Amino acid sequence: MTSSSKKPLKILYAIQGTGNGHVARAREIIPLLQQFGELDIVLSGDQSEVNLPCEITYRSKGLTFVYNRKGGLSYWKTIFKNDLLKIINEVRSFPVNNYDVIINDFEFITAWACKIRGKRCFGLGHQVAFLSPKVPRPSKKSRIGEFILKNYAPCTDRIGFHFDHFDDFVEKPVIRSEIRQAQISNKGHYTVYLPAYSDEKLTEFLSLIQNVEWHIFSKNCTKAYSYKNLSFSPVSNQSFIKSFTSCEGLLTSAGFESPAEAIYMGKKLFVIPIKGQYEQFCNAEAMKTLGIPSIKLLNHNTLEELKRWVANSSPIQVNYPDQTKEIIQKRIFDKLDKGH
Repeated sequence: MTSSSKKPLKILYAIQGTGNGHVARAREIIPLLQQFGELDIVLSGDQSEVNLPCEITYRSKGLTFVYNRKGGLSYWKTIFKNDLLKIINEVRSFPVNNYDVIINDFEFITAWACKIRGKRCFGLGHQVAFLSPKVPRPSKKSRIGEFILKNYAPCTDRIGFHFDHFDDFVEKPVIRSEIRQAQISNKGHYTVYLPAYSDEKLTEFLSLIQNVEWHIFSKNCTKAYSYKNLSFSPVSNQSFIKSFTSCEGLLTSAGFESPAEAIYMGKKLFVIPIKGQYEQFCNAEAMKTLGIPSIKLLNHNTLEELKRWVANSSPIQVNYPDQTKEIIQKRIFDKLDKGH
């Protein structure tokens, strides 16, 4: 069935909302899915500063990850913050059988609801790419990290996104329309988004690199303020894009969407994986193949590497084509039409 069928498809799109990247990608994908049927949205988690362009049908806290002030993922705080019994009940009661098509971007509740009911589930997102052994990993793999990537959001069909075509089900990144349509410039400043680091830590180290202007977007900041050559702002989609599209370089964690956009725009890029987030160390390894530098932690021992990046590095640029609609058509709805 397609959107031209007499009876429109009932589509469920489940999105992990514990970070901005999933939601930023969903802003591009939602209007495309609406062309194929009646769309309901699940947003799991409440840690994204990016808004969705439509009404959210189901909200859940899902599994929320908690970070410590030193830039690491806190496993104990993560366990204690989550109501595991409530999560189990949500999985058991979620009405996945009410839908013709279920598309999941690393969202725990609906993925496992499909798994226990034997329901088809299209995994669509960056983490899906890690189901391929061909995707770069650090020399020392994490057993826990690999387990989470492979079992957190199980799916029957795989559509992954990564910096390159590492496998036959891995596509290149989805770049937001705001980025594709933006007037790209270089005003000389550096944009910073390191959500696992406190404002105090960022001030301590970045203020030591005095020959540049740092635009820091902070989850801890409620009102914009400046200190020396550092400007702190609350995180908002509009203000971040304004700074990002006019910066000389981006200093950020080793996520996927923002680094991919920096590469697309030809911005200098330096990444610091969040301690305890194995996926980010995998991303850093993949970016290393493109010549993008990274450090494991921001401290006095690694500050010289950051200074060298500011002073001497050159940007890497890759033209990621806009093929999202074709990917969704081919890998989801064409397969349904053909009964695959």
